[in-house]
Order: sequence, then structure tokens, then C-alpha cells
Amino acid sequence: MIQAIVFLPLIGALIAGAITIVGAHARNPSGDEMDHGDHGHDVHASTAHDDHAHDDHSHDDHGPVEPAAWGSRAAEIITTGLLLTSAALAWITFVNVGLLHQDLRVELLPWINSGDLKIAWTLRVDTLTAVMLVVVTTVSSLVHLYSTGYMHEDPNRPRFMAYLSLFTFAMLMLVTADNLVQLFFGWEGVGLASYLLIGFWFQKPSANAAAIKAFVVNRVGDFGFALGIFALFAMVGSTDFETIFAGAPGLVGKTIHVFHWDVDALTFICLLLFMGAMGKSAQFLLHTWLPDAMEGPTPVSALIHAATMVTAGVFMVARLSPLFELAPNAQAFVMLIGGTTALFAATIGLVQTDIKRVIAYSTCSQLGYMFVAMGAGAYSVGIFHLFTHAFFKALLFLGAGSVIHAMHHEQDMRNMGGLWRKIPFTYAVMIVGTLALTGFPLTAGYFSKDAIIESAYASHATFAYYGFLTTVIAAGLTSFYSWRLIFKTFHGTPHDEHHYEAAHESPLVMLIPLAVLAIGSFAAGLPFKQLFTGEHGVEEFFREALKMNPHILEGMEQIPHWVSLAPFVMMVIGFIVAYMFYIAKPYLPVELAEQHQGLYRFLLNKWYFDELYDFLFVRPAKWLGRFLWKKGDGFLIDGFGPDGVSARVLDVARNVKLMQTGYLYHYAFAMLIGVAGLITWFMFSTGVQQ
Repeated sequence: MIQAIVFLPLIGALIAGAITIVGAHARNPSGDEMDHGDHGHDVHASTAHDDHAHDDHSHDDHGPVEPAAWGSRAAEIITTGLLLTSAALAWITFVNVGLLHQDLRVELLPWINSGDLKIAWTLRVDTLTAVMLVVVTTVSSLVHLYSTGYMHEDPNRPRFMAYLSLFTFAMLMLVTADNLVQLFFGWEGVGLASYLLIGFWFQKPSANAAAIKAFVVNRVGDFGFALGIFALFAMVGSTDFETIFAGAPGLVGKTIHVFHWDVDALTFICLLLFMGAMGKSAQFLLHTWLPDAMEGPTPVSALIHAATMVTAGVFMVARLSPLFELAPNAQAFVMLIGGTTALFAATIGLVQTDIKRVIAYSTCSQLGYMFVAMGAGAYSVGIFHLFTHAFFKALLFLGAGSVIHAMHHEQDMRNMGGLWRKIPFTYAVMIVGTLALTGFPLTAGYFSKDAIIESAYASHATFAYYGFLTTVIAAGLTSFYSWRLIFKTFHGTPHDEHHYEAAHESPLVMLIPLAVLAIGSFAAGLPFKQLFTGEHGVEEFFREALKMNPHILEGMEQIPHWVSLAPFVMMVIGFIVAYMFYIAKPYLPVELAEQHQGLYRFLLNKWYFDELYDFLFVRPAKWLGRFLWKKGDGFLIDGFGPDGVSARVLDVARNVKLMQTGYLYHYAFAMLIGVAGLITWFMFSTGVQQ
């Protein structure tokens, strides 16, 4: 069964990829330059999907602008069918492993055997993996189904479906890994697939730039992750999880010599590994790729930024909990970064105008919450929020896609308003997603988000109080920007009459995934609360999959009542302020922005991190590259190397050529000079011998 769950998406990706190749060949059998049909979509993509190109769509027809690629419908049906099958099997596995305690380890084949490095390709299925399998396959299958409607006017659908399925396979390889190298394979696989998906509309310069940015920023984190794997192998002699966990207690107190310093081995290794998580999960300092990744199609945003790729870092820290539990300083750093990210991203979300970017910063903030739980040692609580967040954040992203679809690819909330009358179902499910995100009682987010705040308060980590304060404040900010999105998009007066009149509800194939996710936004909470946060439920449910702080759940039961009420109070305050700003007195935010222009611009420009990184890293790198190109390569190497040698040969040849005049008396004179020189040499050499 586990083999089917993992490899069905790969089979779907291969079939869709084959359809893409055959379709491209059918359109262009000569194999020369692609015909206009192949480029037509990209022209369409760079207009229809650009934020500011809505004037190009003066009609209500969402039909194909260019002819669809051969086999588009077949690719959609095959990939979606295989993913739905995989999701059904994942839920069965979840019951078998989590509730019936039937853990699995399936060795597929040997992979690397080199000296002491012995790695087998093994699928590891314990409770932590089972939870991730459910999250990944459920959201991915719904995104596949949703994409058949959202992308119906895109002619390159087989390629898109192939990328989606490839991404899902890589993520499944990551969560079923039994060793760090196999995990790294899946880790890089999702990085590659996200690059392809973000840059899917490759004729848009902004999409290409966003894809490259995501890839490069993740390389920074992945470099640290790789170093952490190397260090672990050097200390333990294995990358296998069981061997590492068995050897971890023996590393306590040991040091590693790094740049003339002796540093604590476990702390150093955990920090390097967490560096990888910071990049993949878009944490503070390595977060800049996430909002730009909104350049990809909306289903990509839901898949990458809601439930799968960005949660890989959280999963990795939870998987390596036996290491982090032995490195309290590294745990403290995890909480520091998590709390900072939760607050930092929430402040930026307050003023963004692109509907997808608001939700993207919300994702960044919620991932910060998950890392706060990891830093507190409440790993099951962090995984609980990962589980619930997948449903309501995918719902919000796909709901935003439904809004964009209705508004002819308009993404600026300033051009929306009053849409609840036109798309009532989308409005209803977006309300459900917003309630869950803000932690309204009885929604899934209420149980998991409040548990994280309680775990931070109950923790005795170095930055526990900081983590508690930042998450409580972020709860208020989250409520404000979430309701701001609802009010600006669905309430008030329409700002674009033409698009408002043409707006209509999405097709059924897009609404069904929204309905399922809306149900999940409630159902993923209360029924699972005891399994993830109950003092006895966690131990029985996760067993050996997580190494929990032994006192954290007990401490969460004994916190003061006001701590439990704090996030609810902040949620209510955020809602009231948003209602005042955007419904009761809509002139207030404009006046406030004018009175505090510096702060407004600071938040609107995302704390100027992009500009700072451009100044510190991008410009110096470009200058160095240009210097090495012009001076090092062009002037020095080419100038004195190939170009210099060839130029001198040409000079010599040019001068020698002047001697070849074609006149007989010139040649006779040269011969006479030669004979005279030969006789002279002969006479002198003979005289010397005598």
C-alpha cells in the first residue's frame, strides 16, 4: 500500500510528461522552432495572468485563448485519478499506523554503498509520516481537481499537471525517508518542482525572476542542511535515523572544531539542520522568496505554500526531535526565529494589496507559530497546527483563486468590493477559512493555534516568554489582516464596475475542493485534539515518532485562565478594528497611512529586506561577476592567452607575407644574401677549428 501511495503520483507525472512531449511533437513535427501555437499561451499568460492586464478581458468568456495541447483532458483525468487513489490509501494508512499501531519500514533497494556510507532506499511509515501522507495527498489531490477548472484556458495543461504530480512525489519521498540522504533527495526534489511551477508561465519575466529567487534563496538554507548532514555522518558514522537517534545521547558534551573554535557538537549540528528548515519554510531572513512565488498559478500557491513544501522544514525538525531535545540552545534559537517570523510576517500582511500576497504572508506567520511549538518541545502541537493549517490555508488560497477567476485574473483587492452577491459560495467558504485562521472557537485553527500559544507560555526555554508575546500579538494582527481581506474583497462598493458585472461563480470542479477543505477546516480540529495535545493521547498516538519535552503537555494543563483567553481576545480586537476601518469608517485607513507615511511605506516595502539584500549581496555579486568577466576573463586570460597568441601569430604572418612580393629579382637577391651568409659562416667556423 505504501508503495502505491508514493509512486502513483510519479506514474501520473511520467504519463503527463509523455503526453506533453507527444503533444509538442504533434504540434511541431519538424523539431525546428516552436510554432505560434506554442508561444500563444505565453503571450496570453503574460497578459491574462498579470495583475494589471485586466483591461484585455472585456468579455465574460473564459474559454481557451489558444488551442489546448494534445491530450490535455487525458493528462488531467489520469493525474487527478491517481492522486485521489493515493489520498484514499493515505487515510487508510493513517488509521492503520496512528490508531492501530501498525508501523512500517519497507526496504525497496540498496542505493549507496561506499566505505562506511551505506544507504538503502527505504520507506519509513510511523505516525508522523502517516499524518504528513494524509496532508500531502489530500491537499494535492484537491489541488489537481481544482486545477482542471482553474487552468482550463491554458493550452499547456499536461505540462502543468506533470509538474504538480512530480512535486507531490518528491514531497512523499521526503516524508517517507528513513535516512537523511533520502530526505535530502525529496527536499531538493520539491525545490526543483517548485522552481518549475513558480516559473510555469515562463514568458513572464516576473515569473522567471520569482522562480530563480526561490531556487537561490533555498540553496542558502540547503547548504547549511547539507553541512549538518555531513557533520552528523562524521560524528555518528551513519545517516540512518535509527542509528543517529541511538547515538545522539553520546554526542552530549562533545565538541566540533570550527574555524579555530570548539563548539558544542549537537548545538552546531542542529543549527545547521535548522538553517535548511529556515529556507524551505520561509523563516525570518530567508523568507524573501515566498511572496514573489505568488507569480505562479494560484493552485501552485495552494500546493506549495499551504500544505506541502513550506511545511517540510517543520516536519524535518519534528523528525529530528531526539536531536533537538538534547540541544536546548538550538531549541531556543528555533523559538526565537519562529516568534520573530510570526510577528514580522503579520505586520507586513497588514498593508499588502495583492490578495495572494496577504495569504502568503499569513502562511509565513503561521509557520513561525509551528516553530515556536518546536522550540517549546511541544512537537505534536506544532504538527497539529501543520495538520489543521493545511486545510484552511489551502481553502483560502483556492478561494482567492476563485475570486481571481471571477474577476478575470484581477488580484488587487483595491479593485474589488461587493463580491459576496456575485460569488456567494466562494464568500461563504472564505469566511470559514478566515474563522479557522483567526482561531474562532470550534474551528480547526482554534484548537491548534491556541495550543501553540499555551505551549510557549508553559515552556521553560530561554525565549519562551518572547515566543508567547509574539504569537499573542500576531494573533491580533492575523485577525485584522484576514478580515481586512474579506471586507475589501466581498463588502463595500465595487471599485471596478465592468469586472464586477461580469463576475460569476466558479465551475463545480473548482467548488467541490473548496467544499471539502471547508469541512476539513472544522473537522480537522476537535476530533484530533486529544491525539495531538492530550497528555496521554500523544504518547499513545505518536509513540516513538516524536521525542517530546516530558513536562510540556502537563504544563499546558496548568496555565492561568487568562493565557487561554488571550488569543481569543486578540482575535476579537482584530476583527473590531478591521470592521471599523473597512466597513464603518473606510476613510480611517487612508488618513492613518497619510499621517504615518514612513511606517506605512516600511511595511508596504516588506521592511526593505529585498532592497537590503540587493545592496549587500546582489550588487556586490554582480560587480564581482562583471569584474571577473571583463578584467579577469576578457582582459587578462583572453588578452594574454588565446587572443594574445593568435594576434601575435597574425602579426608575424602579416609581416612575413610582405616578403612574398612575387618579383624574381627579389628572390634572387635573397638567395644571394643566403649564399653569402652561408659562405661567411663556413669560413669563420673553419678558421676557428684550425
